[in-house]
Amino acid sequence: MSTLSAVPAVPAASSADANALWVVCLCAEWCGTCRDYRPLLAELAKAHPQFRFAWVDIEDHAEIADAFDVETFPTLLVAGADGTRFLGPLLPHIETLSRLLGALQPPQPSSLDVDLLLAVLEKKPAAFAV
Repeated sequence: MSTLSAVPAVPAASSADANALWVVCLCAEWCGTCRDYRPLLAELAKAHPQFRFAWVDIEDHAEIADAFDVETFPTLLVAGADGTRFLGPLLPHIETLSRLLGALQPPQPSSLDVDLLLAVLEKKPAAFAV
């Protein structure tokens, strides 16, 4: 049985759905843990099309990622137009991320940094593909 099935099924979001939440991995290419996470995140993205997934290398995209002051890798952001649901470090355990996505907290107001990052992701999603 796949551990991905632990997340409750919800209607799939189209890629144009502005209300779909972003699941963003803030990472660095030199980080082995981050590199381990990428294929797991890609697997999760296929299993949960109701979310939009992005991979942001904080060094390659410093102009939008520096403000997050990431000290622990990888750091995940789950946010959308209505606010931020999660921002913090999360090791590459697919089951933990699945549970997190299935039990998201109500949104909190997003910082301007989160709003800027989401705006860039909206404009150039292919540049941040998982």
